Amino acid sequence: MTVRASIVGASGYGGGELLRLLLAHPHVEVAQVTSESNAGNYVHSVHPNLRPGLAMRRYAGYASGQGLRFTSIAELQPCDVLFLALPHGEAQRRIEHFAGLAERIVDLSADFRLRDPAAYRQRYGEPHLAPAWLERFVYGLPELNREAIRQTRYCSGVGCNATASILALLPLQRAGLLRADRPIVVDVKAGSSEGGASPSLASHHPERSGAVRSFAPTGHRHEAEVIQALGREDIYLSVTSIELVRGVLATAHCWVEPGLTDKDLWRAYRAAYGQEPFVRIVHERTGVYRHPEPKLLAGTNLADVGWDLDPATGRLVALAAIDNLGKGAAGSAVQCMNLMLGLDETAGLEFVGLHPV
Repeated sequence: MTVRASIVGASGYGGGELLRLLLAHPHVEVAQVTSESNAGNYVHSVHPNLRPGLAMRRYAGYASGQGLRFTSIAELQPCDVLFLALPHGEAQRRIEHFAGLAERIVDLSADFRLRDPAAYRQRYGEPHLAPAWLERFVYGLPELNREAIRQTRYCSGVGCNATASILALLPLQRAGLLRADRPIVVDVKAGSSEGGASPSLASHHPERSGAVRSFAPTGHRHEAEVIQALGREDIYLSVTSIELVRGVLATAHCWVEPGLTDKDLWRAYRAAYGQEPFVRIVHERTGVYRHPEPKLLAGTNLADVGWDLDPATGRLVALAAIDNLGKGAAGSAVQCMNLMLGLDETAGLEFVGLHPV
């Protein structure tokens, strides 16, 4: 099975990571990649890791010796799967047009993550331009919505900070272990690539860029995704930047009933993730890396989760680490495509990371 896939908005970090993954995917042929500001230029002028050679074998024009160039959206042709990696607010403006070009769409932006138009307006400061499409998109976190993703034609992206926060807390919520009378505060540390690749866009259009959102001690937009996914209103994110290019570490401070044991938590996390191909439980007694560490996950679609518990008080710290461009964006998008097409869920996503880093 060969799938023709195109990427709209491939010059950013998320689009470049997506292109890297698709060029190595055994069932994908990359048809077109767009960039309005780079139309006509070779892709490797923006993404130097994708210089012509071995990496380009899955490009439609490879056999003819043509290099892969960016095109404009106006030149976009029909394909099997269309990935949208545009700045927030742009996909919803043209969703009818994009839907006419491809049977399946995966949107990496925040445009279709929230089901409630009122929640979108509250978090993004303007009304949604295509509210009727919100219910047509499935939130693209397979660990949360795998069966719905298999059945849909339209899949939304995931917020990287939301992804780590949800994965840290999901086993506890599913097992009914979290106390309902105590709020949850998730302290998120994020790498610089979360800010995006376009400083000019951030300065002129902050409402359409993630660049100004990598530092938000309160009121981070991804908070709404976590609330929607876990069904609790009392979850608060605090996001700060650290000296790291790729990576997110979510440290969730929450409460369980005193007397809960490590065995109880092992049982909850194994029930949630024991069969998950990309989630690893990291809760070691010895060694250097006893808890999840984001730098070990660079370039992967993996998520490492763990915890630390004070059984006497019921204070629990739940942890999750991801690569914000991988599991927090492009990796999850490819995983969703695999599910939507009935492919092996892990296809094109087998890279397990590097050590030492």
